Amino acid sequence: MGLFGATAFFSVLLSGLSAAWAQDYPSRPIRVVIPFPPGGTSDILTRVIGQKLSTSIGQPLVVDNRPGAGGVIATDIVAKANPDGYTLYMAFVSHAINPYVYSKLPYDTEKDFSPIAMFAVSPNVVVVTPSLPISSIKDLIAAAKARPGQINYASSGLGTNSHLSAEMIGAMSAIRMTHVP
Repeated sequence: MGLFGATAFFSVLLSGLSAAWAQDYPSRPIRVVIPFPPGGTSDILTRVIGQKLSTSIGQPLVVDNRPGAGGVIATDIVAKANPDGYTLYMAFVSHAINPYVYSKLPYDTEKDFSPIAMFAVSPNVVVVTPSLPISSIKDLIAAAKARPGQINYASSGLGTNSHLSAEMIGAMSAIRMTHVP
């Protein structure tokens, strides 16, 4: 069941980018920092698109997975990188959410980055173990109402799209589930 789409786009540092385009860009490999571990949707999408882009621009795209802290670790790495266009950031919805989740970030989400291209939208899905008699959101809500706080749900981390989507379901349905990041 889709709740929010997780939009993916490349983002780069603003300052210094025009200088990079004025030269023979790209003249060396481009690093793409991903805020999630290898093997997930973001990693697979980046590698598939990266192969095509590498062929088109004549330079490899080097994938650098930097998971943790809801994307803050990866985002900070890119914000502090040389602003020459050779470090890209595979941004996801957490990039827009983090300023509202964390009271202080080591970068400015709006000023330090600029979107280049959106290339994917993926739905969130709700899944449950087959051992539970739940086959719909309606069943899940009924189970959570019958057992407040006893239904656990997993997410990819505090403040992530999956966490906030489940919290939204809870708020809209007046249910209480236990978050397990």
